[in-house]
Amino acid sequence: MRALLLAGVLGVFLAGCNNVVTSPTDDEAAGRPGGSGGGTVPPREVTDLIEYRVTGTPATVLIRYSTSEDGLTQTSTAIPWGVSFKSSRASIFLTIEATPISTGFSAYPFLSAQIYINGTIFREASSTSYAGVAIQGTWRR
Repeated sequence: MRALLLAGVLGVFLAGCNNVVTSPTDDEAAGRPGGSGGGTVPPREVTDLIEYRVTGTPATVLIRYSTSEDGLTQTSTAIPWGVSFKSSRASIFLTIEATPISTGFSAYPFLSAQIYINGTIFREASSTSYAGVAIQGTWRR
Protein backbone atom coordinates (compact mmCIF):
# COMPACT_ATOMS: atom_id res chain seq x y z
CA MET A 1 0.00 0.00 0.00
CA ARG A 2 2.81 2.37 0.90
CA ALA A 3 4.54 1.57 -2.36
CA LEU A 4 1.37 2.39 -4.31
CA LEU A 5 0.92 5.69 -2.43
CA LEU A 6 4.57 6.60 -2.96
CA ALA A 7 4.31 5.79 -6.68
CA GLY A 8 1.21 8.03 -6.97
CA VAL A 9 2.88 11.00 -5.25
CA LEU A 10 6.02 10.52 -7.30
CA GLY A 11 3.94 10.35 -10.49
CA VAL A 12 2.20 13.68 -9.69
CA PHE A 13 5.55 15.28 -8.89
CA LEU A 14 7.16 14.08 -12.12
CA ALA A 15 4.15 15.19 -14.19
CA GLY A 16 4.65 18.74 -12.88
CA CYS A 17 8.29 18.70 -13.98
CA ASN A 18 7.34 18.58 -17.66
CA ASN A 19 6.43 22.28 -17.63
CA VAL A 20 9.80 23.73 -18.62
CA VAL A 21 10.08 27.50 -18.96
CA THR A 22 12.71 28.69 -21.41
CA SER A 23 14.27 32.12 -21.60
CA PRO A 24 15.90 33.74 -24.64
CA THR A 25 19.44 32.69 -25.37
CA ASP A 26 22.25 35.25 -25.31
CA ASP A 27 22.04 35.42 -29.10
CA GLU A 28 18.32 36.13 -29.04
CA ALA A 29 18.65 38.75 -26.30
CA ALA A 30 21.30 40.52 -28.38
CA GLY A 31 18.97 40.55 -31.39
CA ARG A 32 20.75 37.83 -33.36
CA PRO A 33 18.61 35.01 -34.73
CA GLY A 34 19.19 31.57 -33.35
CA GLY A 35 18.74 29.65 -30.18
CA SER A 36 15.74 27.52 -29.27
CA GLY A 37 13.07 30.24 -29.02
CA GLY A 38 12.66 30.83 -32.75
CA GLY A 39 12.14 34.61 -32.43
CA THR A 40 14.44 37.57 -32.18
CA VAL A 41 14.56 40.29 -29.58
CA PRO A 42 15.56 43.70 -30.94
CA PRO A 43 18.83 45.03 -29.54
CA ARG A 44 18.53 47.55 -26.73
CA GLU A 45 19.86 50.99 -27.69
CA VAL A 46 22.40 52.36 -25.23
CA THR A 47 22.54 56.13 -24.80
CA ASP A 48 25.09 58.22 -22.96
CA LEU A 49 24.36 61.54 -21.26
CA ILE A 50 27.04 64.09 -22.19
CA GLU A 51 27.31 67.34 -20.23
CA TYR A 52 29.45 70.42 -20.79
CA ARG A 53 30.02 72.83 -17.87
CA VAL A 54 31.90 76.13 -17.60
CA THR A 55 32.47 78.03 -14.33
CA GLY A 56 34.76 80.81 -13.18
CA THR A 57 35.12 84.51 -12.45
CA PRO A 58 34.72 86.22 -15.86
CA ALA A 59 31.42 88.07 -16.33
CA THR A 60 30.91 86.69 -19.85
CA VAL A 61 32.66 84.06 -21.94
CA LEU A 62 32.67 82.87 -25.53
CA ILE A 63 31.99 79.12 -25.59
CA ARG A 64 32.44 76.77 -28.55
CA TYR A 65 31.38 73.15 -28.16
CA SER A 66 30.50 70.18 -30.36
CA THR A 67 27.56 67.78 -30.29
CA SER A 68 26.82 64.75 -32.40
CA GLU A 69 23.53 66.26 -33.56
CA ASP A 70 24.40 69.94 -34.17
CA GLY A 71 28.13 69.90 -34.86
CA LEU A 72 30.01 72.99 -33.65
CA THR A 73 28.00 75.54 -31.67
CA GLN A 74 29.19 78.95 -30.44
CA THR A 75 27.56 81.07 -27.76
CA SER A 76 28.40 84.14 -25.69
CA THR A 77 27.01 83.83 -22.17
CA ALA A 78 27.37 84.55 -18.47
CA ILE A 79 28.72 81.76 -16.29
CA PRO A 80 28.11 79.34 -14.67
CA TRP A 81 26.92 77.69 -17.89
CA GLY A 82 26.02 74.15 -18.87
CA VAL A 83 24.39 72.12 -21.61
CA SER A 84 23.68 68.41 -22.01
CA PHE A 85 22.62 66.03 -24.76
CA LYS A 86 22.27 62.30 -25.32
CA SER A 87 24.15 60.20 -27.85
CA SER A 88 23.87 56.56 -28.82
CA ARG A 89 27.11 56.51 -30.81
CA ALA A 90 29.74 53.99 -29.79
CA SER A 91 32.47 56.58 -30.42
CA ILE A 92 32.13 60.38 -30.39
CA PHE A 93 34.62 63.26 -30.59
CA LEU A 94 33.91 65.94 -27.98
CA THR A 95 35.38 69.43 -27.73
CA ILE A 96 34.76 72.58 -25.71
CA GLU A 97 36.59 75.93 -25.63
CA ALA A 98 35.88 78.82 -23.26
CA THR A 99 37.45 82.29 -23.71
CA PRO A 100 36.76 85.26 -21.38
CA ILE A 101 35.10 88.24 -23.09
CA SER A 102 34.71 90.56 -20.11
CA THR A 103 36.46 89.92 -16.84
CA GLY A 104 34.07 91.85 -14.60
CA PHE A 105 35.51 93.08 -11.32
CA SER A 106 37.81 90.14 -10.62
CA ALA A 107 41.51 90.90 -10.35
CA TYR A 108 42.28 87.17 -10.26
CA PRO A 109 40.82 85.37 -13.25
CA PHE A 110 39.81 81.75 -13.03
CA LEU A 111 38.08 79.68 -15.70
CA SER A 112 37.19 75.98 -15.63
CA ALA A 113 35.56 73.68 -18.22
CA GLN A 114 34.48 70.06 -17.83
CA ILE A 115 32.99 67.30 -19.95
CA TYR A 116 30.92 64.75 -18.02
CA ILE A 117 29.68 61.46 -19.44
CA ASN A 118 26.94 59.67 -17.52
CA GLY A 119 27.71 61.79 -14.46
CA THR A 120 31.44 60.97 -14.41
CA ILE A 121 34.15 63.48 -15.36
CA PHE A 122 35.65 62.67 -18.76
CA ARG A 123 37.90 65.70 -19.38
CA GLU A 124 38.64 68.83 -17.37
CA ALA A 125 40.80 71.94 -17.74
CA SER A 126 41.23 75.21 -15.85
CA SER A 127 43.17 78.43 -16.27
CA THR A 128 44.18 81.34 -14.08
CA SER A 129 44.91 83.65 -17.02
CA TYR A 130 42.82 85.50 -19.56
CA ALA A 131 43.81 83.03 -22.29
CA GLY A 132 40.87 80.66 -21.75
CA VAL A 133 40.68 76.87 -21.81
CA ALA A 134 40.18 74.18 -24.44
CA ILE A 135 39.61 70.46 -24.00
CA GLN A 136 38.83 67.64 -26.38
CA GLY A 137 38.71 63.89 -26.49
CA THR A 138 37.11 60.86 -28.10
CA TRP A 139 34.63 58.92 -25.98
CA ARG A 140 34.44 55.22 -26.77
CA ARG A 141 31.95 52.92 -25.15
